[in-house]
Amino acid sequence: MNKLLVVGTVAFDAIETPFGKTDKILGGAATYISLSASQFGVNSGIVSVVGGDFPKEYLEKLNAKNINTDGIEIIEDGKTFFWKGKYHNDLNTRDTLITDLNVLANFNPVVPEEFKNTDFLMLGNLHPAVQMAVIKQIPVRPKLVVLDTMNFWMDNTLDELMEVIAKIDVITINDEEARQLSGEYSLVRAAQKIHKMGPKFVVIKKGEHGALLFNNGNVFFAPALPLEEVFDPTGAGDTFAGGFIGHIAKSGDISFENMKRAVISGSNLASFCVEKFGTERMENLSKEEIEKRLLQFKLLTQFDIELS
Repeated sequence: MNKLLVVGTVAFDAIETPFGKTDKILGGAATYISLSASQFGVNSGIVSVVGGDFPKEYLEKLNAKNINTDGIEIIEDGKTFFWKGKYHNDLNTRDTLITDLNVLANFNPVVPEEFKNTDFLMLGNLHPAVQMAVIKQIPVRPKLVVLDTMNFWMDNTLDELMEVIAKIDVITINDEEARQLSGEYSLVRAAQKIHKMGPKFVVIKKGEHGALLFNNGNVFFAPALPLEEVFDPTGAGDTFAGGFIGHIAKSGDISFENMKRAVISGSNLASFCVEKFGTERMENLSKEEIEKRLLQFKLLTQFDIELS
């Protein structure tokens, strides 16, 4: 069985949407990525850090999904990273109300021995210096290294981010971030420029409008499934990334054709994530639900046309 190592935040979130609000609940990029990837039965582990205030039952929830938490450092006298946000009525925009880095501020990642020979590496949204520190601890390059990042790191740590981008195979960013990173408005041109920075594959997420996959002149578009109700978009991008790398880690196939299927798998799982607050939907998802919705994706894009 292939090994997958996920690097990112394990955190507390407090979320407010037009449909309700929560107190502190389980969140963090690595949490969403790992829960999503766990749907594929891969042998995965997390590298992250939490404080002594992080409930043991949250770690047990991850362990129950066959997610190894040995790489989650617990700083007993510290506090866990905390983010609080409020979404606007369209759910596409949000205001960050609180960001408390806490133990994340001085995080020095340590890759467990068991995962130093990982087959696949998923670098979740985190400081590029932490991402690079993990890359340097893995002696043999994994089959595939995937990076998720955001405009905050482009604004504040661009040089360090570019060093990481030069060492990866796949980058997943949204359309706004792709334009910022490349300086190009056209997403086709943006992808071409980003290819030259290092990644062989560029995935550009467009939220409710789907996702694009670029590789050496090849382009694939995956729609987002039209949903009756979107409850909480938090973690949808990370869930997409988890579904994407989970599919690839299960199959071991890093071809463009399989990446297409991975993009659909990521979009499929992200469509579940938004139906409840936080990680609730991802924790209780069944194989039957996943397969039924995959069929909906297939029907959404399948058509016959006669070419003259």
